[in-house]
Amino acid sequence: MAGFVLPAEEVRGFGTWFFQRKCQLLAFEIERSGQHPARWEKKGSALYTFPNVTRYPELRGFTNRLLNKIGRLGGFVFYVGIKKTRSPTDHNPNQLYLRVFLEAIKRIDGFCAEDCQPAADLVLILDEHDQRLALITAAAQSMYAKTERRRRLIKPPFHLESHRYQTLQAADWIAGLVGRLGAIWADPAAYPENEVFLRYFGQRLNGMSRRSGVRT
Repeated sequence: MAGFVLPAEEVRGFGTWFFQRKCQLLAFEIERSGQHPARWEKKGSALYTFPNVTRYPELRGFTNRLLNKIGRLGGFVFYVGIKKTRSPTDHNPNQLYLRVFLEAIKRIDGFCAEDCQPAADLVLILDEHDQRLALITAAAQSMYAKTERRRRLIKPPFHLESHRYQTLQAADWIAGLVGRLGAIWADPAAYPENEVFLRYFGQRLNGMSRRSGVRT
């Protein structure tokens, strides 16, 4: 799970900035699609591929601008992951996602409660997920737990259609990049092609992240 955190007052301006940069970076694809740019999206996993990053310096430059922009607005990148160790027959992807989801809430809530002066409240916006009801229930339970209550999370997460929200598309692009980096962090021998992501973005991303990590 990956994305970014911004102060509430910066969200609208950032969405406008990202929309403009998206239209510049991917103008050809947007025009070819025939869709309105505000509703057109490219998933982060399709954008951050080995061929794209190696062939297009524009993408590398934009990525650094995106990370810089988040930092200048007082935000940061956030990610949590767990290396899969069970065999495919024993692996439960929904249960793993739920564990990562609750760990993400714990870490961001802790940041808002302990690292912000004064303490800040938190709203989570997530891309649509087929386990939406289970995730909302788990988040609500964590908010009102008898111990380790998530006091800064003011509502269970909202699940939105990413093609309608520029900030959610930006978060998906961050997630696509983190996914490539997370793979090589967790298992370098299995993903040698992802070294290019480490070379271009690894240090910058680590410098922009807070309370993040991939458990191996």
